[in-house]
Amino acid sequence: MNQIKVIIPAFNEAESIAKVINDIPKIVDEVIVVSNNSTDQTETNAQQAGATVLSENRKGYGYACLKGMDYISKLENKPNIIVFLDGDYSDYPEELTKIVQPILEDNADFVIGARVKRLRENGSMTNPQIFGNWLATTLMKFMFQSTFTDLGPFRAIKYDKLLALNMEDKTYGWTVEMQLKVLKQKMTYIEIPVNYRNRIGVSKVSGTLKGAVMAGVKILGWIFKYSFK
Repeated sequence: MNQIKVIIPAFNEAESIAKVINDIPKIVDEVIVVSNNSTDQTETNAQQAGATVLSENRKGYGYACLKGMDYISKLENKPNIIVFLDGDYSDYPEELTKIVQPILEDNADFVIGARVKRLRENGSMTNPQIFGNWLATTLMKFMFQSTFTDLGPFRAIKYDKLLALNMEDKTYGWTVEMQLKVLKQKMTYIEIPVNYRNRIGVSKVSGTLKGAVMAGVKILGWIFKYSFK
């Protein structure tokens, strides 16, 4: 029996978090929401929706993901698959079954939900996001012969493979670090096209100039670091 756990990093997602949790398919046996220093009702709303709620006061997407992984590492029964999902309702949580299918049926190690243009709602990705994705995936293709087209946050990975990646990034570089390490360790991966809509609330990364710049610097830093390893 495959056990699936979902980790959702969340910073002030009170309006959306319950919607995300409620739309997650029943094949998931635990939803873990990591409140990343939220100051609104994110934690309360997530608990009421049935999630396990953790707190991580150090600001950063990677910090929140690592907190969720630390919690799982202490469980007696470890999952087979970990799914990462944002808490802003921009992804369609019900598509989780599509994301895990290549792992369950084809033994893939890692799956990304690719936010392809034809399935994206107008305005759901900003121009800096679209350009950053293109630049990062183009560099990965050039340097590592990768076939990635997106750094999408909706992703699934075998738990043992996730541990083997030895994830480090604490902030904006988490997604690209994971993909680079998958490439370096020659894990099997696939992209599955997913729908994507305008998020509820304001993005903490692409919604601010500082966030967009910092994310870009982090992403490029990881790519060039690994290109010379």
